[in-house]
Amino acid sequence: MIAGIVALLAAAAPVATTEAGPVRGTTAAGHVVFRGIPFAAPPVGERRWAAPVAPSRWKGVRDATAPASSCPQADYGWNHGDYVFQSEDCLTLDVGTTALAGRRPVLVWIHGGGNYAGSPGDTVQSPIVGKGVVVVAVRYRLGALGFLHRRDGTGGNVGLQDQIAALRWVKANVARFGGDPDMVTIAGESAGGQDVGLLIAAPAARGLFRRAIMGSGTPGFGLPWRTREEALRMGDQFDALMKVGGDAATLRRTASSAAIATGEQLHDPVLTADDYRWLRTTVDGAVLPEAPDRLIAARPALDLLIGTDRFELDLPGGRTRRDAFVATAFGANEARARAFYRMDQADPAPDPRMGTLDQQIATDVTFRCPAQRMARVIADKGGKVWSYEFDEVPDGPMTHHAAEMPYLYGDKPLGALRLMEYWANFVKTGDPNGATLPAWPAYGAQGAYLALDATGARPASGLRADICQWTNRL
Repeated sequence: MIAGIVALLAAAAPVATTEAGPVRGTTAAGHVVFRGIPFAAPPVGERRWAAPVAPSRWKGVRDATAPASSCPQADYGWNHGDYVFQSEDCLTLDVGTTALAGRRPVLVWIHGGGNYAGSPGDTVQSPIVGKGVVVVAVRYRLGALGFLHRRDGTGGNVGLQDQIAALRWVKANVARFGGDPDMVTIAGESAGGQDVGLLIAAPAARGLFRRAIMGSGTPGFGLPWRTREEALRMGDQFDALMKVGGDAATLRRTASSAAIATGEQLHDPVLTADDYRWLRTTVDGAVLPEAPDRLIAARPALDLLIGTDRFELDLPGGRTRRDAFVATAFGANEARARAFYRMDQADPAPDPRMGTLDQQIATDVTFRCPAQRMARVIADKGGKVWSYEFDEVPDGPMTHHAAEMPYLYGDKPLGALRLMEYWANFVKTGDPNGATLPAWPAYGAQGAYLALDATGARPASGLRADICQWTNRL
C-alpha cells in the first residue's frame, strides 16, 4: 500500500530532461523546484583544483528533491548550516519555476560569503519566481579549493570557472524548465556581486547572459588587482603550511577540511585584513587574461542594475589600519582623501545613518565608490544602468551589509513599496520601472540613483561624488 502511494507520487512529480539525463523535482505553493542538479563532474581526486568538466550521464530519473550540499568551508557561525551540510561533490544548481512549459526570463543567482563560505540557500523558493521569472541558484568552489593558485599549474580561478560552467548549463538546459536561454540575468550580492562583475569581464562568459545585477560587490572591491605572481606566493605559503613538499598528488588526497583550514591562514601583504583574501581579484591570465577594468572597457555594453547599502561593514583591520587602507585605496590622491575625511583632526561624532568615520571610509572605499565607478563605466559605453542606495533596517539605527536581501528576494515591503517588483521588471525588460512604482531615473550623465529608505523611493544624483572622484577603482 505505502509502496504504491510512493510510486504514485513519484509518477506525478515534475520531470525535466537535461543533457545528462532526466531529473525529478517537487511542486509546492505554485513553484516547481529542482534541487542539486549537477552542472559539472564532482571536483574530487584528480579533478580537485582543475577546471570543471561536464557531468557523466546518469541512467533513469535522478532525484532532485532533496537539498544539495554546500561546498567545503570553515565554520564562521553565520554559515553554520552550510558548514554542517557540506561536501566536495558540490557543483550543483537548483531551479525554481512556475511551469516546465513556456519561455520566461531567467535569473541566475550567485551567492555571497566572501568567496569562502555560504550557499544559495533556498533562493529558488523566492516569490520572484511567481513574478514570471525562472530562478537558477549556483554552488561554486570556495576558499583555497576555489581560488588558490599554485606554481605547478594546479588551481587558479576555478570558482569562477564553475560559475561559467553553470551558465553554459543554463544556456543548454533552461528551456526545458520553462526558461528563455537568450534572456538571462546574472545576479549576486557581496562576493556574488563581485563574481557577477568578473563574469561581465571574463571573455569565456560572453554570450551567456544579457543583463546583470550587482548588490554590494564589484569586480575588485576597491582593491588593487592581484598579479599572478602575488597569487603564486600565496600558493607557496599554502604548500609550506601543508608540509607535503608541494606535491599535487598528495595535496589532492588530503581532506578538503585541511585544505580549507590552511587556506584561511594565508596572508596577503597588500590587505589590511586577511578575511578579504579571497576577495582580492587575481588576474590569472586565463579566466581573466587582463585586468577586469580593461576587459570590461573592451566588451559590449549591457543592462546593469547596481547598488549598495548606506552603511555596509566596518573598516578592514580596524582603526589602527586606517592610514594604510586609505593610502592603498586612493594612491596618488591620498592627500585629497585625507583632507576630505579630515583625518588629521579628531574624529567627528558618528553620523546617525552612515556611522563612524572609519565606517564611512570603509563603505566609501570598498562598496560605494567602486559601485559608482562600475555604473559610470557601463553607462559611458551606452549600457542602460540603474543605481540605488538602500537605507532601511527596522531593528537598528543603521542599515548593514545584506540588509536589503529580504526586500529584494523575500518580498518584504518597504513602506507601501515591494522592491521585488523593480527587480522582476529589470530581469524581464532591462528597465526596473513599472506603472505602479515610483520612477527610477537611469544613471546617465548626472549619476542618478534611487534612494530607498523608510519613506519609500526618491530620485537623487551624485552619490558621494565629492570623495568618489578621487578613486577609479572597481
